[in-house]
Amino acid sequence: MQNIIDQLNGWIKKVPIEFRQMSELEISQRPAPQKWSKKEVLGHLCDSAINNLQRFIKIQYEKEPFVLTPYNQVEWVKIQGYQELQIDEILDLWVSLNKKIINVIKKIPNEKLALQCDIGSNELMTLQWLIQDYLEHMEHHIKKQILLAD
Repeated sequence: MQNIIDQLNGWIKKVPIEFRQMSELEISQRPAPQKWSKKEVLGHLCDSAINNLQRFIKIQYEKEPFVLTPYNQVEWVKIQGYQELQIDEILDLWVSLNKKIINVIKKIPNEKLALQCDIGSNELMTLQWLIQDYLEHMEHHIKKQILLAD
């Protein structure tokens, strides 16, 4: 888990620096009518953090396997209105949520990392897998949609 914590801390430092080097047009422009702007992508990562923080906590005390409740990502981004918010507000939220996630991860006893959750269609995965998947999902969006790196 320490590797995941280190990677999350790295992104918490890097992402605000990267955003502050971009113009308002660059962070607000949608690449296509039905695609999210960089601000909205970061907002989506806030929504992901909100949902996963709850999962990382609940899986530790709910009946096993813990069944993940999906959420409508497009509606969350639209209803939260990330496109209209100042980037600093979104960055502050994203950083705070990920610091909280790190705090929760640090406190998970090793034996609880093997707890199972149903990710849909009765497919069972462990809490450890879920945490790793959260990081990989975040990195995918940061690298491919915000930083536009390969």
